[in-house]
Amino acid sequence: MAGLPEHGLDADAILAELHAKRAHDARWAEGRTFGMVYDGGHSVHEVAARVAQEFLHENALNTIAFPSLGEIQREVCEWTASMFHAPEGAAGFMTSGGTESILCAVKAARERGRAERNITEPEMVLAESAHAAFHKAAHYFGVRVHKVAVRADWRADVDAMAARVNDRTVLVVGSAPQYPQGVIDPIPELAALAASLGASMHVDACMGGFVLPFMEMLGYAPSSPWDFRVEGVTTISADIHKLGYAPKGASVLLHRTKQLRQYQTFVFDDWLGGFYASSGIQGTRAGLPMATAWAVMRHLGVEGYRRLTRSVVETRERMVDGIRSIDGLAVLGEPEAQIVAMSAGPGSDIDVFAVGDALHRRGGWVLDRQGPPDTLHATVSAGNTAVVGEYLDDLVASVAEVRGTRADDRSTNYATLE
Repeated sequence: MAGLPEHGLDADAILAELHAKRAHDARWAEGRTFGMVYDGGHSVHEVAARVAQEFLHENALNTIAFPSLGEIQREVCEWTASMFHAPEGAAGFMTSGGTESILCAVKAARERGRAERNITEPEMVLAESAHAAFHKAAHYFGVRVHKVAVRADWRADVDAMAARVNDRTVLVVGSAPQYPQGVIDPIPELAALAASLGASMHVDACMGGFVLPFMEMLGYAPSSPWDFRVEGVTTISADIHKLGYAPKGASVLLHRTKQLRQYQTFVFDDWLGGFYASSGIQGTRAGLPMATAWAVMRHLGVEGYRRLTRSVVETRERMVDGIRSIDGLAVLGEPEAQIVAMSAGPGSDIDVFAVGDALHRRGGWVLDRQGPPDTLHATVSAGNTAVVGEYLDDLVASVAEVRGTRADDRSTNYATLE
C-alpha cells in the first residue's frame, strides 16, 4: 500500500498525472456513452466551468453564512416545481443526486406515517422496475419492501400492488419513466391507491424530470399523467445532472406542501454545539454543484431545454428504428422519453452482451448491461445526436460479427465496488 508522497507537485505536473489516469475512461465527450454523463454542448460546459470556479469552496450546510446558496436552492426548487405544475405552497430541497433524493423521500414517508398514522413498522410497495435506491433506502431506514412483478408492457401492475398494501403502508412508488425499459408507470392509479390509505406517493422522475415537461411542450403526450397535476402525488424527485445537463451532484426532491417537506429534515438541539438541522443525508454540502445546476438552468431556459429535448427525442426514435430494422434484435416496451433497452428477439441467435463487447471494441461505445432479460441499456442525451448514425453502422457490423456466439462475461454490474 503506497503512502502519501513526501513532496508535492505543481499544478501542471498534477494535471499531467491525472490526464494519464484518464486514458481508458469512457469517451463521453465524443458521444460514445449512453448514460453516466449527459452533454449539453459547449456553451453549457463553459457556463458550468466558470461558475464552478466562483463556488469551489462554498458550503451549503449553513445557508445563513452563505445566503447565496439558500437563494440558489430556493430558485432551483421553484423553477422545477413550476415545470411539474406544483400547487402554491410546494417546497423542496436540492440533494446530491437521485439516490439521495429517493432516500429522503422514503425517510419522509416513514416519518409521516409515524406522525400521522402511528405506524411503527413501516412498509412500502413498488414494482420490480423501481430503482435499486428504494431498496437501499429500505435497508437504511427499516422499511419493509413489497416488490411486485411488472405487467407485460413493463409498467407497474396496479392491481398486484393493491393486493400488497395494508394499514402499515407508508409509501407507494411509481416511475416516470422507470429506468430499465423507459416506460411511465400508471401514476394516477398508483396515487389513488396511496391516497386511499393516507400514504405518501412518490414519483421517481430522476430520469424524466428534465425531459417529459419539454416533450409535452413539443406535443409529445405521455402515456400517463405523472406530475403534481395528479392528485395524491406527494413527492417527486428529478435529477438536474441527467438531462438537465448540469455537472454531477445536483438533484431535487419536491413535496406537494411545505408541511410535508418537514418530514424530510432532521432537527437536533440536544448537544453542546447548539441547534443543528439538515435537509438531507449529507451535513456539509458542496455549493459548487448547486451553483452550477442553477447556472445551467438559467443559461438554457425553457427554449434551450426544448431544443435539446427535440434533439434527444429524434435521436431516440432513430435509434429505436435502427435497432428494430436488424433481424434478431428487439426494443423492450415502447420508450417514452430518452431510454432505449435493446434485447434479443424471440428465437434470436444474438447475444446482446456479445454485441455490447463488439461495440466497445469497434468504436468505444459504452452501454450498460442489465437484466433479466439480458439487455443493453441506453440513455440518450443531446451529446449522442451527432454520432448516432455511426453508432447504428457499428451496431450492424457488431451484430454480424458476433451472431451465433455468446459472451463469457454475464455480469450486469452497476456499482462502485472493487
